[in-house]
Amino acid sequence: MHGALLAEGGLLAEALGPVPIEDGALGAAAAAGPRSTGREADVAFVIEAIREGELLHYGASRIFAGIEPDLALLAGDRLYALGLARLAEMGDVEAVSELADVIALCAQARAEERPELADAVWQAGVAAVGWGASDALEAAKAAARAGDPSAAQALAVAAHQVTGQ
Repeated sequence: MHGALLAEGGLLAEALGPVPIEDGALGAAAAAGPRSTGREADVAFVIEAIREGELLHYGASRIFAGIEPDLALLAGDRLYALGLARLAEMGDVEAVSELADVIALCAQARAEERPELADAVWQAGVAAVGWGASDALEAAKAAARAGDPSAAQALAVAAHQVTGQ
């Protein structure tokens, strides 16, 4: 992702820090699922772009060093758009919908000061993108939207059931 932003140039490229040793665990997990076969690198990129977008919105960037807060919000929006646009180009409307849910539910979790919910939302999103949605994932997302205090656990369990991991 660092290289793609650098190649684009502009304000975001200028704000990049040194090339990080990126975590990439979420992207790799989604890329390992059967829905990602033949497009593993693209799926991993999408997940990591959207994850970085979320982190930028909440002040914990992995790739931008000392970015100004207003620019961080814009950079986060740009990375959300970059990831969703790449998925749309691949024709994966289901994954676009799942990651739109991730973005919305993470925003809700952050607003409610429930970081454990945001983490569980990512687990569920990775499962849905890599393996496909399930009734249990959908029910757990509905519980999260409703503010159910057990939603984080339900999301984590449903993600585990879908991935078998």
